[in-house]
Amino acid sequence: MKTLKKTLADLLHQDAALPCVLLAVGMLSGCQLEPTTEYLPLPPPPTATFSPAATSEQRPKLAGIAAHKFSIAKGRRIVGRLAVIRAQDGDTLSDIARHFGLGYNEITLANPGIRPWTPKAGQRVLLPLRFILPDAPRKGIVLNLANMRMFYFPPKQPDVMFTYPLGIGREGWNTPLGQTTIVAKKANPAWAPPESIRREHAAKGDPLPAVVPPGPNNPLGKYALSLGFNSYLIHGTNKPYGVGMQVSHGCVRLYPEDIKALFKKTAVGMPVRIVHQPYMTAWVGDRLYLEAHQPLQKWAGQKQRLQKSLLKKLRQAAAEKGVTVDWEKVDRTLQRADGIPTPILAASLDVPELVAKAPEVQHPVHFYGQPVVPELTGSDWAILVADFHNAAMAQQLAAMLTHQGPPIPARKVEKDGTNQVIAGPFKNKKEAELIAHRIRMDFEMDAKPLPPGTAALPQENASTQ
Repeated sequence: MKTLKKTLADLLHQDAALPCVLLAVGMLSGCQLEPTTEYLPLPPPPTATFSPAATSEQRPKLAGIAAHKFSIAKGRRIVGRLAVIRAQDGDTLSDIARHFGLGYNEITLANPGIRPWTPKAGQRVLLPLRFILPDAPRKGIVLNLANMRMFYFPPKQPDVMFTYPLGIGREGWNTPLGQTTIVAKKANPAWAPPESIRREHAAKGDPLPAVVPPGPNNPLGKYALSLGFNSYLIHGTNKPYGVGMQVSHGCVRLYPEDIKALFKKTAVGMPVRIVHQPYMTAWVGDRLYLEAHQPLQKWAGQKQRLQKSLLKKLRQAAAEKGVTVDWEKVDRTLQRADGIPTPILAASLDVPELVAKAPEVQHPVHFYGQPVVPELTGSDWAILVADFHNAAMAQQLAAMLTHQGPPIPARKVEKDGTNQVIAGPFKNKKEAELIAHRIRMDFEMDAKPLPPGTAALPQENASTQ
């Protein structure tokens, strides 16, 4: 496997490969629980744009933009609208995505020209907050693996739908398809790692205990819903920035704030349907929309068949309605596979025009859940993670470390003509050594603990030491 230094150098010229680096990061995932009875509420979230106490459904709602809760009319299969936000210094697409209820893949695919970890100040970031509902009964929970998104239809509320981004099983640990139910609900679950996962971690030199208790190192987060599929869960996570990617051992992950909301809404016995629908269509009045995603690797061999079926469906719809499909636009939409619902009839607007017309959302003072890196002083233990001649590479690595779970606070520091990535502060040598071990396991980098007074400090702190 490449070292991270080499991989980051590649990524400066190939941002689409960034998820591959994150997949190499050791993201614990669990699907077996030990019973617990203690119920502990989540800590209060960081200050949000709209209200510090806002729920995930109430948060992003500006200029008519909704992120989670949508009204749906009978027969209507498309909800939401596109929006944009101007990036500022220090933003990452991951922070923007979480604030607006989007996953990592959703926001990066919608913004292919923007560096996920170091967007330029002033760049217009598209928020792809328009969704076509999967072709499935509107009852309980529907998970579409193709776009890594959940659609929840609450009982006795036929005009309301909630949607959340997901993290799902990676290749070789695929999340299963089919119909099941919620069979149990647990708050503050313990995690009993299956033997297969313990072997995997032991092979890396990172052995796991037989049971991981509730707390910041528990990959299940604060809440878990057990499914009828043996050993599969819908749960929270201590690694929220893996939501929107294939990173788990088969379970379904939600942002901590989203699983908290869903946990309150759901009940044992609620139906759960898991589908894989990469190509979806919907009518809005006399306009026909197509939402396209790349089929997941497990279904990649069916791509041609799935597209043939879609084209047949489009020809039938065009004949029934007496309209003309722009087949070149259909082909471009399938090639992009960016998940943006695109009108595909002749003379309809294309994606650049849709983005240009999208309303601009006000930038918050602080994105919901955005990591805050504490100040590093000369009296703190720290870690030298790496040094680079390229400042952008150092900034990318610092941002990725800061967005681990649990977070590893890191920053880029200039020293002697190079750009060092310094992690910290840490309370003592033992804590620094534990984090250095995590970095070595997850990033394959020779991170070195630094005693107090030996780390290069950010320029703004240096004058105070």
